[in-house]
Amino acid sequence: MRRLPINITPAERLARVVLGFGGAIAGVWLLTSAGGVGLVVMEVALVLSGLDLVVTGALGFCPLYRLLGHAPRSPMEVR
Repeated sequence: MRRLPINITPAERLARVVLGFGGAIAGVWLLTSAGGVGLVVMEVALVLSGLDLVVTGALGFCPLYRLLGHAPRSPMEVR
């Protein structure tokens, strides 16, 4: 199995995981008291975006960055 290249710096990886967990937990918490369909849709979007941040932070790879041609400033930043 081929490994994905790392295109996210360590600081960004940490921030993605922390903010992603926060967003996912907040979304689940808000879902417990959702009032209408519109709120449920927005809260599910919050949970999914939080999980996306956690996964990309944990893997160190962001597919959107590859499409946009983003690369870390220095290879030494990525470990």
